[in-house]
Amino acid sequence: MRYEEMTIEGRNAVLEAFRSGKTIDKLFVLDGCQDGIVNTIKREARKSDTIVNYISKERLDQMSATGHHQGVIASAAAYAYSTVEEILAGAREKGEDPFLFLLDNIEDPHNLGAIIRTANLAGAHGVIIPKRRAAGLTASVARASAGALNYTPVAKVTNLASVIEDLKKEGLWFVCADMGGETMYSLRLTGPIGLVIGNEGEGVGRLVRERCDFTASIPTAGDIDSLNASVAAGVLAFEIVRQRKYGEL
Repeated sequence: MRYEEMTIEGRNAVLEAFRSGKTIDKLFVLDGCQDGIVNTIKREARKSDTIVNYISKERLDQMSATGHHQGVIASAAAYAYSTVEEILAGAREKGEDPFLFLLDNIEDPHNLGAIIRTANLAGAHGVIIPKRRAAGLTASVARASAGALNYTPVAKVTNLASVIEDLKKEGLWFVCADMGGETMYSLRLTGPIGLVIGNEGEGVGRLVRERCDFTASIPTAGDIDSLNASVAAGVLAFEIVRQRKYGEL
């Protein structure tokens, strides 16, 4: 299967991309540009809650494949995003307690794709990622997911910590992967649950971690101090699967 992501260059092309309903992950605009059509593009970006990055002409020139960016480049997602509400509705339709992955600033597209693949195989109902400082649904992510993006919805949100608070009102509780947490085998990981995985370098951010109900660590016996984010997600996810399917012991 071939996955397509698009870098769209030029004012008219970018404007039409927004107006046609394409999912635009990021918009790059020449810093200080106030032309009428550029302001219209920025308004369209605000309507769709797209991240706008103001950058130098030199940086735009480096990004441009055509040399004719006209001060505007858009990055369109390879897949459309879902919503948190749609993910919860999917769990209800199956008559199952929600099982969600929440990824705090996973920036490596291969890690994101691998985690989406794991989420699918673990029976999770969806994945939630933040809009800033995180990989989007690029073609590289789609390829790394090995087709899982066709089946596992991904929602993109402005504030992960706020979403956790909202989901707690829906009855979910949250376990955060952290090397300093309780061993995962001592925790009850059943019921409506969200598994929170942090980024490759810094782990789960403080504001997100503080909103989690538990922190879980993975017992290790080697000489290095941590697992890759996607591997850690897999280990914890399948402990959740084991407990949901076979009980805690």
